[in-house]
Amino acid sequence: MDTPNALPKRVTEQDRLVGQRIKMLRKSKGISQTALGRALSVTFQQIQKYENGVNRVGASRLSEVARALEVPVSTFFEEGGGLVEQGQKEAFEFLRVPGAVGLLNAFITIEDDRLRREVLALVRSAARIEQDQGT
Repeated sequence: MDTPNALPKRVTEQDRLVGQRIKMLRKSKGISQTALGRALSVTFQQIQKYENGVNRVGASRLSEVARALEVPVSTFFEEGGGLVEQGQKEAFEFLRVPGAVGLLNAFITIEDDRLRREVLALVRSAARIEQDQGT
C-alpha cells in the first residue's frame, strides 16, 4: 500500500543503461518502436520513454522485451568485470556511435567473404586517412 508520504521511484543510471540497450538491440534487429510497442501491448511513446530512461522498465515488462528481441534478460544488465561482460560492454559502446548499427546491418548482408574483407579494408583505410588528417 502506498503511504501519503511515499515518493515515486526515481530512474537510476541502471534504468538508463537498460533503456539504451533496449534501443540498440531494437535497432540492430530492424524493429521499429511501434512494432516493439505492439508486441508488448504498449504505445511507441512508452517504448521511447523506456529507451530514453524517462520511465523504468519493470521486471515482467523487461522479460517481455527480452522475448520480443530474442535475447536473454541478462543482456540488459552489466554483470561484473569478466571478459564476456567487458566484451558486451564494449560492443554496446560501439553500437552507440551514430551509423554503427546501419553499417553493421549492411555488412552482414554481404555473403561473399572476399568482398567482406575488402569492405573492411576500405573502412579501415578511411579511418586511417581521417586519423592522419587529424594529426
